[in-house]
Amino acid sequence: MTPDPSHLLAGDIGGTKTNLATFRLEGQKLALLRNERYHSADFPGLNSILREFLENDRNPPPGAAGFGIPGAVKDGRAKPTNLTWGVDQAEISAEFGIPHVAILNDLAANAYGISQLGLADFAVIQAGSRDAVGNRCVVSPGTGLGMAGLFWDGKRHRVWACEGGHADFAPRNELEIALLEYLIKRYGHVSAERVVSGLGIENIYEFLRDTERCKETPEVAREMLTESPGIVISRWDEKGTCPMCSQTVDIFMNCLGAESGNMALKAMATGGVYLGGGIPAKMIKRLTVGGFLHSFNDKGRLATITQEMPVKVILNDDAALLGAARYALDMASA
Repeated sequence: MTPDPSHLLAGDIGGTKTNLATFRLEGQKLALLRNERYHSADFPGLNSILREFLENDRNPPPGAAGFGIPGAVKDGRAKPTNLTWGVDQAEISAEFGIPHVAILNDLAANAYGISQLGLADFAVIQAGSRDAVGNRCVVSPGTGLGMAGLFWDGKRHRVWACEGGHADFAPRNELEIALLEYLIKRYGHVSAERVVSGLGIENIYEFLRDTERCKETPEVAREMLTESPGIVISRWDEKGTCPMCSQTVDIFMNCLGAESGNMALKAMATGGVYLGGGIPAKMIKRLTVGGFLHSFNDKGRLATITQEMPVKVILNDDAALLGAARYALDMASA
């Protein structure tokens, strides 16, 4: 069958899961046709996931494809940060006969996806200025910590990718300095991702345990033997019966707020700061009642600027997919 220019393939590739979807262009809107999720580590590469997905697809062959990848993209190739395999857009195009294949940073895909969402797809954490306009940024803690910016040129937002999550972790008080010293012994270089991510939640918990700043709850320790520590910590924090889990989340939220504020200032994101990834959407209450906003706005002489920035959580899991599809469409049209 001949590839259909109005039929698009999109992928949101993560260290934990790979989300694939097909869309059809209807006017200016992207209509979802099919969506499947795969466990990334179960496959030797993206091409093998695509084979399984496309073998069961009854829609016309896609005319273009876009894939958001966690990591730096160069010359159509990328090596996902938290995966053992790489991605090559030329190989995908050749194997599957897709005329236009684009690879972009996963947070850039998220940033492109913002324009495809509606009001119900966001939770407002800080209202900010009523007439907020200008640059935007995305901060996305999940398996890792991703960031991207959106430059406002006066007519539209233009997306730029970055690897800010791998910049140095910046402690702001004695407790965070002690956390940094603990992590230096483990990792050497300590990036923001070592603290502000799913792995970061585990690192903070182990720091509190190993330095005997809190007493570990035996039942929590037992549950961590069979479940993801991050999920266990979050669940017990919600219960409010494990002081160590609650302090872990307190520290995480403070560090997430500070790092989001840092990115907001670097991007001068007067048009809004968007929190993506799996963690913020599951911890809305913590973002609104904890130390997140205090740390976000604790910027000394520039606090009045950050207080005017809208802060929103992206609730739609398909934001990166929509962004990758829109990017692929734009590149094919160009």
